[in-house]
Amino acid sequence: MSEPKQFQKKPVKIWAMQFPASGSPAAAHEVYLWVEENTQGSYDYLGDERPEHGVSIDPSDGLMVINTLEGEMKVGLGDWVIQGVKGEFYPCKPDIFEATYSEVGNE
Repeated sequence: MSEPKQFQKKPVKIWAMQFPASGSPAAAHEVYLWVEENTQGSYDYLGDERPEHGVSIDPSDGLMVINTLEGEMKVGLGDWVIQGVKGEFYPCKPDIFEATYSEVGNE
């Protein structure tokens, strides 16, 4: 029987922006634009077509939604939005982000 092995995450640099925890429309719009400009763009959340990678707003609650390879993921207030090593975007809860990432100087 095989035993579990311990692994350590490789040191990779990612880009991230924090979605505002309070109702700051300008800051929320900046995050939305960043994702929109670096994916296939915006899509109609209520429509039938979804790009492989895109961003929308759920009209029922006003939250930003990122379409990923794993499906649609809602960005909650205070969540971090990460652009991964292959250019993909996804949300990350603040406690997980703080446990996993530390800020580096932009090069």
